Amino acid sequence: MINNSLLSLIEFITALSILLLVHELGHFLVGKLFRIQAEEFGFGYPPKIIKLFNWKGTDFTINLIPFGAFVRFKGEDDPNVDGGLYKANKWKRLGTLIAGPLMNLLTGVLLFSLVISKTGIPQPDIVEIAGIASGSPAAEAGLKETDIIQGINGKNITGIFQVITLVQENLGKETALTILQDDEIIEIVLIPRIDPPEGEGAIGIIMQNPTKNIGFIGAIPTGGRVALEQGKQLLSIPGMLLRGDVNPQETRMLSPKGIYDVYSQFREDERVIEQDDPSLAVINIAWFFGIISVSLGFSNLLPIPALDGGRILFILPEIFLGKRVPVKYENLIHFIGYSGLLILMGYVFYQDIINPIVLP
Repeated sequence: MINNSLLSLIEFITALSILLLVHELGHFLVGKLFRIQAEEFGFGYPPKIIKLFNWKGTDFTINLIPFGAFVRFKGEDDPNVDGGLYKANKWKRLGTLIAGPLMNLLTGVLLFSLVISKTGIPQPDIVEIAGIASGSPAAEAGLKETDIIQGINGKNITGIFQVITLVQENLGKETALTILQDDEIIEIVLIPRIDPPEGEGAIGIIMQNPTKNIGFIGAIPTGGRVALEQGKQLLSIPGMLLRGDVNPQETRMLSPKGIYDVYSQFREDERVIEQDDPSLAVINIAWFFGIISVSLGFSNLLPIPALDGGRILFILPEIFLGKRVPVKYENLIHFIGYSGLLILMGYVFYQDIINPIVLP
């Protein structure tokens, strides 16, 4: 039987390789659509082990390092190669470059939508009681799990934060709760505690937003909003660091090794829950790699030389000014950027080895 650590490693390598494959497939398919010749589409990274077949001038190969994929276009950095990437017009190059990150973003949206279709979509304007502390005012007043809080002291409830605010305003006072219980609206009066036991709260309840079942297609808009929010959080980190809103010691870049450390700890914690419901494993893995896929998509669009976003940056003068950056300067900047990225990733990888990340 495969132990949990090995199983987590297999899951991680397989899932991350698929995300990288999807990224390169986006570049490849759009490049083909624009008649840009791809010389090789490789599964894994060189050195090459075997050529599987040739399709429309592209060699499909299996490579030694069993991780991810790559596509090598003809004339990537040479404007003199007919049918190559560099010689293609600006819109074709832009479309081909942006297709990889967009495929990752789309994959993230689909993974989030899959999870939402399985778990349901939260209804933020409905407050449901999910747990009640023994001996608390809520328990003594007759509240039950799955009760819906519709009002407090005559005010309609539209969210969890509103319940918290109104309860805090009425500590030590009789408070009337309008409750939907067993399909019947009732009124329950209780007194929120001024000094409750640690971890229980003033009336001793745990609240949640109940979920509404939704199909996969219907979940896509919500999946898109989740992906957009993930991207906003990712892109806001540099500004938050500069403003001092986030402690630098609480943030760090991660290499694939660091991401695996996070994943293995996440899976170890989740397996306890999944013993009661094995189907949760698929949901948890899909959500985790939805976050990773969206992160890959947005990070590759950053205007950093050697990344897709850096190459897109060099197309902008051509689009807006009608002038192209000379090839020798563009290639030099990409070379410097690529070298810098290798050094940075080497440093990050080293840090992940000597100082492994530990989830709280």
